[in-house]
Amino acid sequence: MDSKLFTPIELRGLRLDNRIVVPPMCQYSAEAGNPTAWHRMHMGQFAVSGAGLFIAEATAVSPEGRITDGCLGLYTDAQEDGLGRIVDFFRRYGHVAPGIQLGHAGRKASTRRPLLGEPAGPLDQGGWQPLAPSAIAFEPDWPGPKTMDQGELDRVREAFAAAARRAHRAGFALLELHAAHGYLLHEFLSPITNRRGDAYGGAFENRIRFPVEVFEAVRGVWPADKPLGVRVSATDWMDGGWTPQETVRLAGLLADLGCDFIHVSSGGLSPDARIPAGPGYQVRFAQMVREASGLPTIAVGMISDGWQAEQIVRAGQADMVAVGRAMLFNPHWAWQAARDLGQSALYPRQYERGHPSTWHPADHGKPGPMRR
Repeated sequence: MDSKLFTPIELRGLRLDNRIVVPPMCQYSAEAGNPTAWHRMHMGQFAVSGAGLFIAEATAVSPEGRITDGCLGLYTDAQEDGLGRIVDFFRRYGHVAPGIQLGHAGRKASTRRPLLGEPAGPLDQGGWQPLAPSAIAFEPDWPGPKTMDQGELDRVREAFAAAARRAHRAGFALLELHAAHGYLLHEFLSPITNRRGDAYGGAFENRIRFPVEVFEAVRGVWPADKPLGVRVSATDWMDGGWTPQETVRLAGLLADLGCDFIHVSSGGLSPDARIPAGPGYQVRFAQMVREASGLPTIAVGMISDGWQAEQIVRAGQADMVAVGRAMLFNPHWAWQAARDLGQSALYPRQYERGHPSTWHPADHGKPGPMRR
């Protein structure tokens, strides 16, 4: 069969070999914001995974912007050098375009690492003061965030731009801003978490002001030939919250400012949200944004097999498909999808003899590994 999933796509000056995306997935394994051996293994395996694009986990633009004390940062030379060495691996051995997501945790900062087996919540020791559009805690027993004043807005905006400069120097080919899942930029968008009475709160035009300012600051320093996109939560799944209709309006404005794609997720703003999760439950939001804004979209959320991903792209619901948890379970998910769909995927030469077409009778005569 002809496959839409395994056709190339171009975003500005970047050509992706297929429409499969490995989305940002926090590893909570950094040290002082620096990547560790775990990151070199984790990211390195996806460099040769057969996907078209890999986006590194949410990377904080400042120390207080980290979700946990185990989150990556991009605000020091050491962090830039460490990530640059990983990107060098992508360039030398890989075939997957390396991207990175920049973010700020807002009121959800200074929390425990989930890897430690402790309940979710703020750090008991060594924590820091969270910042937010309004002083509303994520949970009643969490510390109240500090309402950001103009000086803090200016510093965080510049921190995003500075981190973007570092991401370029490190060699990343694509950048994504994190405006989803209840973190800082999403907190400005939603009336549930933004109760400001100044130019950054109230009406839609005011609530989007700071995220748009951040986007413009980053677009101004990010190279013109490199794609820049935004990850959004299309809905808060709560009465009185951010809505799909507002997401569509925001996407249209971002398109006019030079945005290249929208990565469409949902939720994350509040533990009180009731999310009807199920296979592909967020795909319809990606389709709405795509059709209304004309921007390429990435669909994400409980997409588990190649046939499902193929149908999403073939039906025009999204231009790309992000596969997260299924990729953690099987880092060679793209290889399996290619086999299921009768396609070829890029393989490192060191692994070519493992392709079933070289040793499995049922695969004789079927497409084999592709080389670059």
